[in-house]
Formats: sequence, C-alpha cells, structure tokens
Amino acid sequence: MKRELSKMLEKASKLCEDEKYTQALKYYKNILRIESDNVTAIIDYGVTLQNLGRYRQALEMYDRALTIKSKNLEALINKGSVLHTLQKYSEAISCYNIVLSLDKQNTMAIAYKGLSVGEMGNIRSAIKYFKKALSIDNDYELAQISLDTAKRIMKSH
Repeated sequence: MKRELSKMLEKASKLCEDEKYTQALKYYKNILRIESDNVTAIIDYGVTLQNLGRYRQALEMYDRALTIKSKNLEALINKGSVLHTLQKYSEAISCYNIVLSLDKQNTMAIAYKGLSVGEMGNIRSAIKYFKKALSIDNDYELAQISLDTAKRIMKSH
C-alpha cells in the first residue's frame, strides 16, 4: 500500500509540474481517502489549491497538516504565503516567526517575512530581511529581486 501511495504522490506531483492542477487534486483526494493523515499529501494538496487560487481551502489544508505535525516548516511557510496573498500580513509574519524560531537560517521564511513587512509599509526592515536571506544564500533569486525592488521604492520616495 505504501508503494502504491508513493506512486500516486509522484503522479500528482508530475501533474502539478505540468500545471494540470485539477487532475492532481483527484489524486490527492484519493491518497487522503486511503491515508487521511499523510502530511505530505495534505500540504501538496494545499499547494495545488493555492495554485488554483482557492486560498481558503489551501489554508484549511495547511491547518490540517499543522494539526497533525505542528512544527512542519513547509506547512507554516505555505500558510504564511496564503495569508500574505489574502493581505493578512501580521498573521503571515507570525507563521514565518514560528519557522524562524525552529530554523533561524530558513531563507524562504526570512525573505517571505521581508515581503510581508514591506507590504505593511516598512521598506527599511524589508531590505534588512532580504539582505539577511542573501547573506545565507547569495543565489536566492526571490530575495535578490525583492531587495532590488525595495531599493527602487526607497529611491523614489
């Protein structure tokens, strides 16, 4: 059964790579019918929903994953990402702060926190977060693009 689930997860993942999200959802639903507490499937299901713009449902999936495994970094980062998209920046930052309390070097959480801080109007702090992420991983494209954008915003004000 484990092997079968693994193959189903691979198929769903491949469908997502090909942007066939609606088809992938069917696989995730089937996986979760068989193994309702499969955290990987729950998170991937949430990501797929998020890609389809179904943010509230995605949030439910991340919360479900966190109910099973409260310190799952991937679920926390993705939950923060959805909250950011929904313009709930303080709540998003809370998710990133939990990640950073568990992994201080998590560049994605640092950069995403910078994005949320920036959206709240604190560009100077956002720049610090982007620089911090780049000091850990100087090839982190999101942090570099965000830093460049934030610097342009600062110059124009």
